[in-house]
Amino acid sequence: MARSHRHAAAALIAVAAIALAGCSGGNSANNSNSSSGGGTLVVDTAFSLETGDPGRNYVPTGNMVLHAVYDTLLTFQGADSSTPKPDLATMKQNADATEFTFTIQDGRKFSDGTPVTADDVVFSLDRVAGITDSKANFLMAGITVAKVDDKTVKLTTKTPSLQLPAIVTNPSLAILNSKAVEKNGGKTDNSDAAKSWLDANSAGSGPYKLQSLDLNTQVVLVKNDKYDGTDKPAYDKIVVRNISQSSTQLTNLKGGDSNVAVDLSGDQVKNLGSGFTVNSAPSAETLFLLINQDKNVGGVTASPKFAEAVRYALDYKKLLELAGSGAVQATGVIPPMFPGANKTGAAQDLAKAKDALAASGYKGEAIKLQFPNDNPVGGVEFTPVAERVQEQLKAVGINASLAPAPFATEVQPYVKAQEAFSLWYWGPDYADSSSFLPFGPGQKVGLRAGWPTTADSTIAGLVTKAQNATTVDARNSAFSDYAKAMQDSGPFVPLIVPGINLASSTKVAGLEYNVTWTLDLRTLHPAK
Repeated sequence: MARSHRHAAAALIAVAAIALAGCSGGNSANNSNSSSGGGTLVVDTAFSLETGDPGRNYVPTGNMVLHAVYDTLLTFQGADSSTPKPDLATMKQNADATEFTFTIQDGRKFSDGTPVTADDVVFSLDRVAGITDSKANFLMAGITVAKVDDKTVKLTTKTPSLQLPAIVTNPSLAILNSKAVEKNGGKTDNSDAAKSWLDANSAGSGPYKLQSLDLNTQVVLVKNDKYDGTDKPAYDKIVVRNISQSSTQLTNLKGGDSNVAVDLSGDQVKNLGSGFTVNSAPSAETLFLLINQDKNVGGVTASPKFAEAVRYALDYKKLLELAGSGAVQATGVIPPMFPGANKTGAAQDLAKAKDALAASGYKGEAIKLQFPNDNPVGGVEFTPVAERVQEQLKAVGINASLAPAPFATEVQPYVKAQEAFSLWYWGPDYADSSSFLPFGPGQKVGLRAGWPTTADSTIAGLVTKAQNATTVDARNSAFSDYAKAMQDSGPFVPLIVPGINLASSTKVAGLEYNVTWTLDLRTLHPAK
């Protein structure tokens, strides 16, 4: 059964309301008691996993696993990534959206029985802020944490931050048992040495505990008997296995060796048949073309008219055919499930494309289209997309030569703004529309396209307006203006929002996709 979703991110909409590897023997899904509860749940996914330490994690599989082991101040429940809900704490904010007061809910305790206190919150967040070499460090940029009393903490920002409720749902900002972590090398600066201990032990208050972690093979979680939150653990054990090939995940699921497969393609889920549940939805990641605006890098691509020609040369419906179930056309740099996104995407207009190309100064010279060829997103391979883009551009007179390379090779020139014309992807850092402001002029992704703030002061002003809004309506209006302006001009041509296709045996219920942690292990339970 497929389900549609509203994912994303008006993290702020109800802010005021918040105040309230194949077969694995003994890990086989055939060992689970999925009709009466308990037992073992086996999940297959391709690992992007670096650590069991929340403060040093910033990869998808890590988010999935750590969300089950650790609580955050606020959370999203199931597939709803639009309204943060209380997890460890309730929240109140001031009218300027610069002060956020969190009150820890009564009775919450860590897996060793220790009560959760304000000291644990301050330590955990200050630790992420202080470990500057952590990928998650940027989440705490501009945020100050202070203890009010044993159950209350205040987070403050110098400028309005309506995205803060969404930010604190990220598993990297999980609340740790400060005494246990400090005892094992935990610090709030770069001298922190708790990672190795956290890779083998739990210091959280979530429904599951970490039993073992192997970055190459599997993670084993066990039920936390002391958990006292709302997401009661439904299984005695959850085994998350590293199965890199989607074909193997499919074989395991159909053969009963696993209960859940995370990385199936749209074609694979179409043919599963009875006995399985399928959850297909847009993934919130966007495939896009980058057209460098720096003449020293791009040459002819630096003409805004060249970008306009590319934008109107493409047949977006035919590109979408390559993406499969759950995918949708990208309607702009903000994916369509987020507040402020355009309602419709660009449409092919060959006459307009040819006129723009003639005005750009392009003379038919070959232009390299660079892209990573070993890093599919949501089951979408980059090579066939690039080939179809090449074919469609040729129809209006653009001579694109394909230049694929491994991700590890391609990512550095992309980050260093050394690519004239390339195919890439972007996903949200947290479930909020502000995760897509980096495409603006002078912002992170904008600069990768050789697009400084001075290149478009109007759009740069819209970025600032969205960042500084203090009401939901004003903020969403600013995002809407920004998304439209970015679609009308600029160096990016959004193509596809790939789908995510989760599948499980019908013996498992609660199969839900989430923008941040992909599969919500907390919601999974035996079907009745």
